[in-house]
Amino acid sequence: MCGIVGIVDLRDKAPIDKRVLERMNASHAHRGPDGDGVFIEPGAGLGHRRLAIIDLAGGQQPLFNEDGSVVVVYNGEIYNFRELADELTAAGHAFRTRCDTEVIVHAWEEWGSACVERFRGMFAFGLWDRNRETLFLARDRIGIKPLYYALLQSGHMVFGSELKSLLAHPDVPRRIDPHAVEDFLAFGYVPDPRTIFRGLAKLPPGHTLEARRGGPTPVPKRFWDVPFRPVTAGGEGEVTEELLGRLREAVELRLIADVPLGAFLSGGVDSSAVVALMAGLSAEPVNTCSISFGEAAFDEARYAQQVAERYHTNHHVRRADPGELGLIEGLARVYDEPFADSSAMPTMRVCALARERVKVALSGDGGDENFAGYRRYRWHLIEEGMRRRLPAALRAPLFGLLGRLYPKADWAPKVLRAKSTFQSLARDSAAGYFHGVSFIPDPLRLRLYSPSFRRELGGYHALEVFRGHLADCPTDDPLGRIQYLDFKTYLPGDILTKVDRASMAHGLEVRVPILDHRFVEWASGLPSGMKLHGGEGKHVFKRALKPLLSDDILYRDKMGFGVPLDAWFRGPLREAAREVVTGPRLKATGIFDGRMLERLYADHQAGRRHHGSVLWSLWMFDAFLRDVADPTGDAA
Repeated sequence: MCGIVGIVDLRDKAPIDKRVLERMNASHAHRGPDGDGVFIEPGAGLGHRRLAIIDLAGGQQPLFNEDGSVVVVYNGEIYNFRELADELTAAGHAFRTRCDTEVIVHAWEEWGSACVERFRGMFAFGLWDRNRETLFLARDRIGIKPLYYALLQSGHMVFGSELKSLLAHPDVPRRIDPHAVEDFLAFGYVPDPRTIFRGLAKLPPGHTLEARRGGPTPVPKRFWDVPFRPVTAGGEGEVTEELLGRLREAVELRLIADVPLGAFLSGGVDSSAVVALMAGLSAEPVNTCSISFGEAAFDEARYAQQVAERYHTNHHVRRADPGELGLIEGLARVYDEPFADSSAMPTMRVCALARERVKVALSGDGGDENFAGYRRYRWHLIEEGMRRRLPAALRAPLFGLLGRLYPKADWAPKVLRAKSTFQSLARDSAAGYFHGVSFIPDPLRLRLYSPSFRRELGGYHALEVFRGHLADCPTDDPLGRIQYLDFKTYLPGDILTKVDRASMAHGLEVRVPILDHRFVEWASGLPSGMKLHGGEGKHVFKRALKPLLSDDILYRDKMGFGVPLDAWFRGPLREAAREVVTGPRLKATGIFDGRMLERLYADHQAGRRHHGSVLWSLWMFDAFLRDVADPTGDAA
């Protein structure tokens, strides 16, 4: 893994300020502790920080073609680079290294923008072609690696691996986007392509951006999408055999490295599957790492230990401590944007633990999105059945009334907490799913906003993110449609962002075999009944893994990688949370109603409501204002 930056003048060939480029490059030195390099010519400059994984001696960047007219900076791994290098060599291209980076420049020369369709792996890169006077940016199909960019008033296009690398440029604006605030408080992150700042964007997964000097304003172009194209599936036995073979091949591809490898092992199905397959492919014991919480409802350490013992791994465990205020406070500087997934904290810890022993770790991310593992999928399909049976003209007023009248019983068993279900059933499919995944539900979110901020939103609602993606969705299958939404929003915006920033903060590369794009394409086309069967998510995935994992691992209740926020905010973090949530910084933004903030904190402490996730969201937004945003806290 690496960090990349660039500045290209799209109007002229004005000199690039080397000091600015080097400052941008230095801002994410953590992504590449093994070296750095810059390239500058009239009107173009690229920078790179290197984390050496393959061809340790010969893979320095920026990297050029034979005559120096094409130069690239790149972050990621192209796993099929050897086959591509053979093909390009046969076509007449000369290679000086044995690293995957050099494949990119020659692939661009040979195939132009279509080169990305040949790459199998995770990548974000910026390429400058002097002869064509063209900047070419690309991001991998799933969004495993990040890429930010902005077109400045000067005509300069700037790009980088992290938002902080753009913010190191003096001409990049820091005006907070009100729509991004609404998105953050609804989702817990800012979904692609928006960022928290106006005028700064993320290149969406599976997109390229080609900017020609003197040409029209560049716009992202999609080169891949999750197809949900039905595959020819035999019986369950044939499918499970093919699934295991495909996943084993994806894992084996990701064992290519010239440095030590390991794996995250949470004790869940997905990470356990990856470790089991790694153990079968490795001559040496696999290095595995886990995090413990000390609370039974959140702690999977004992299941991780079971898998570690079965496969004789070198297993290491570290406990997450709610007293680590320094770590919590530092999250804003790692993530740049407000980011409210509290599992970022244990993810930081497990990455630090892994980096003590390895430089590359495999993770199990992607199993839930591929095979419908989230409980919300099951509940959504139940609600969809109700929506089909009752016309909207009857359903909306009936369940809308029940949703308003039924008490919000946070203290009650889940089976009695019907308020949210009634509210969801009153909505259409997209709005119902949005309601189910919202970090802060609509009614509470709107009460948190000040009247002036509600006016500033101008009627914008974060649900528009879902509606925009569903307009492009390639399937009408109810399960497939919400899987598609998660592939477009939650997976790149939350899960992959969380792992990328946490791992790169420690100079660790993380590889994700379950999100191999060929595996994703195949899995997306499987019948929904093989994924969610009889109320059981990951049905065919678990069946395929039965020879490798015990039923204790495969069929226990899903726990996830959560943090006991409700308890922490009534215990060790109580006073720290009060100082943040009822303090002056949030109120000074003009975004929030100060009295509502105080009431929310009081309700949580009194046990009237469980607002742990809301309090965490506000804490992360406050930390962002303090450490990243304009010191004035200008939210306009």
